Amino acid sequence: METSTDNTPSILHICRREMLRPLRDQILRLSGFTVDSVLAHSEGLTMFLARPYDLVLIDVEGEYGIREAEELCSKVKTARNEQLVAFVCNWRVAALTDCPDEIVRTEFDPAAFVAGVRGIVPAHKPGSF
Repeated sequence: METSTDNTPSILHICRREMLRPLRDQILRLSGFTVDSVLAHSEGLTMFLARPYDLVLIDVEGEYGIREAEELCSKVKTARNEQLVAFVCNWRVAALTDCPDEIVRTEFDPAAFVAGVRGIVPAHKPGSF
């Protein structure tokens, strides 16, 4: 896995929720990650193809978003099979999908969200987390 130039783990965050996306991005940045984020899946795929990321984090908003998230996951894995992909979703959605490598459960707890991401992305520099 490659990281950003300063060895900070890099995340591509794809989330359609305009109010939630910047908040998650800021939480991740304050927690030591480099974050690029987009609203549209098509734009996320374009960004993914342009540079490597340690993690592609796809928000799945409810059951109706599973199919599109799985399609994006499949395109990412087809382009780079080794790419780490995680869905951000609730327990019900997590039970209905098996596409991503990992699931970060949504909670109204920023520390739990960061802990979930940290559990997925390996630490690249000792003591950085």
